[in-house]
Amino acid sequence: MLVLEAKLKGKTEQYNLIDEAIRTALFCRNKALRFWIDNRGADRYDLNKFMAVLAKDFDFANKLNSQARQSSAERAWSGIARFFDNCKKKVSGKKGYPKFKKRGHSVEYKTTGWKLSEDRKYLTLTDGFKIGRLKLVGSRDLNFYQIEQIKRVRLVKRADGYYAQFCVDVDRREDIEPTQTTIGLDVGLNHFYTDSKGKVVENPKFLRKSERQLKKLQRKVSKRKKGSANRRKAIKRLAKKHLQVIRQRKDFAVKTARCVVRSNDLIAYEDLQVRNMVKNHKLAKSISDASWSMFRDWVEYFGKVFGKVTVAVPPQYTSQNCSNCGTTVKKSLSERSHQCSHCGTVLDRDHNAALNILAIGLNRVGHTQISTPVESSTSAI
Repeated sequence: MLVLEAKLKGKTEQYNLIDEAIRTALFCRNKALRFWIDNRGADRYDLNKFMAVLAKDFDFANKLNSQARQSSAERAWSGIARFFDNCKKKVSGKKGYPKFKKRGHSVEYKTTGWKLSEDRKYLTLTDGFKIGRLKLVGSRDLNFYQIEQIKRVRLVKRADGYYAQFCVDVDRREDIEPTQTTIGLDVGLNHFYTDSKGKVVENPKFLRKSERQLKKLQRKVSKRKKGSANRRKAIKRLAKKHLQVIRQRKDFAVKTARCVVRSNDLIAYEDLQVRNMVKNHKLAKSISDASWSMFRDWVEYFGKVFGKVTVAVPPQYTSQNCSNCGTTVKKSLSERSHQCSHCGTVLDRDHNAALNILAIGLNRVGHTQISTPVESSTSAI
């Protein structure tokens, strides 16, 4: 599935109607969750059927497209299914019991309730809200895809405007020449990652760099009177700055992951439990700013796109064990170098860990499996 995004240009009245549609979708989602709580044993099909009952009881819910109501029910069910999966897997800590939401930011249509113009530059919403025609502004050309391939259209509200996301049913595969190289990655806070070749990529620290501006904007919000127009404007400026930081993180993670995957046939990385790591309040902000989970997700995604092997390695003892002889050399977090008294190896701590991660990754997948994506790509070329 490929997601293409374009910004929506329209009138203020149309934006207000989109807000109303988003609020209605949130109402349907919360009502579906309430139905499941009151009727234990109800499944996803029962929630979809309940949406039809909801449309009869509430006129404003009937304005929303029937498939959009079903999408809201599916959102509720995804949270319920995630809760059950965590219970079955016996995940430590909270299992993520589904909760009611106060704010919504999107509404999702399936194959009805919308229409694209012939030149694919305008989107028309045709459900009961009568949002009308909106201009699409973006660099991605929808003319490359058939209308039947677009399975969902999602309207998203952000701090800087409204966007349309098109979920296109396309199997994205790209064949590239094999590099015959492997790499291990050790992520950190001093450096974003250190690879098994000794190369270091600096941590951009986007949040830290913007922290001064964010604090200034936050003070302006606090000084404004609650409920005033000036406070709403200050909140919007603050939200835009946070959105900029989020986009900077994503852009860096995507470009770095793509470069790593294209340059190597096997990528081994740490299987970090970031959710548990951020419980350390002294490091939580820095860990969140580093966006390790996002980087890992994009490495795995591009691994599928380019047909490369990606393997997650348990992080235990990768920093303590010597990459040359395997001897355990205990060291604290403040010690940044690895000095083995057994074989005399002296390396940077992160470089030593990256070598251990690569060795474990190769043992996990086997050297023979590395040639599988390489052979398929060469045959396609």
